[in-house]
Amino acid sequence: MSISFSTLPIVSLASLSTPSATTEDFLALSSALDQVFATTGFAYLTDLPLTYTHDDVFGICEDFFGPYGLPLEEKLMLAKKTFVKTNRNTYRGYFPPQPGADNLKEGFELGTPSTRQNTSSSPTSTFDLTEPNVFPSDRESFRIRCETLHNELQTLSTHLLSLLAVALGKPQNFFEHYLTDSLSTLRLLHYPPVPASRQQELICTPHTDSGILTLLHQDQTGGLEVRNSEGTWIPAPYVPGSVVVNIGDLMAKVSGNRWVATYHRVRATKRKGEQGKGRYSVPFFFEPGMHCVVTSVEGDEVVYGEHVLKKMKGWIEFQEVLNDVPEMEILKAQTLEAY
Repeated sequence: MSISFSTLPIVSLASLSTPSATTEDFLALSSALDQVFATTGFAYLTDLPLTYTHDDVFGICEDFFGPYGLPLEEKLMLAKKTFVKTNRNTYRGYFPPQPGADNLKEGFELGTPSTRQNTSSSPTSTFDLTEPNVFPSDRESFRIRCETLHNELQTLSTHLLSLLAVALGKPQNFFEHYLTDSLSTLRLLHYPPVPASRQQELICTPHTDSGILTLLHQDQTGGLEVRNSEGTWIPAPYVPGSVVVNIGDLMAKVSGNRWVATYHRVRATKRKGEQGKGRYSVPFFFEPGMHCVVTSVEGDEVVYGEHVLKKMKGWIEFQEVLNDVPEMEILKAQTLEAY
């Protein structure tokens, strides 16, 4: 049950990296995660079993979105078909900012670092959820770093799911079938700076995540806010060495609504006298396979692919556009700080 809170709890994952960790240590961690998701729905995770530091993660963002990153024409070569009709990729790849939208961001998405055949159960869908990733052809290091980060976060998610299974009174491998042909998504996001002259409070509108589990790297810019049970928006600033974790709507249903999917948003931040580069964030969405049957503790079932395709109809970056995104519109969105 959601509660009123003024800060997000912090949960250490040190036991996941400690060779001498005992069964009692893992049970304590399982209980801590259970408590978090039953109350706030959000927490900071520290003592992470990852080789990538925050500087490493946001270095990847800088190499794509930064001043020495990909030029616009190369980004558009990776854009989803929704934005560039001659491109073949529909689900993975780049999406530009939407001028005038409250969800002011550009992004680059990749899935599991392996090529799978199209096994879509919805041949009439516009989007191929199992399509291979697309990368800049001349930036091999960028591809390797993206894929390594995806693999490490997938492994961390697997450990967390085992702990959550125990919290629900299930065997550790209760969620193991979620890993088969997993559709997990790593998303690099850049929120361009919002000029003081533009009256815009939010750069990402209030929402809950739709799926299972989200792990978020956020930079020091700030802006993330989480809504408590009283309807108050609580800032969730950057905590050094942490990632933010939360569950989605589907995982709340899996738990029989024991756990809560909490509303969150991103507020525009402006630094006086500083143009800045905007805000970087890197969410990782753990997702089961296309054909995975997701079953709740109460016995309700849904096929994951059908669930996510239905949810995508409301996501701005997958909205149908009538024509290719005009170049000047993208340029305006990417250079808002010049106004």
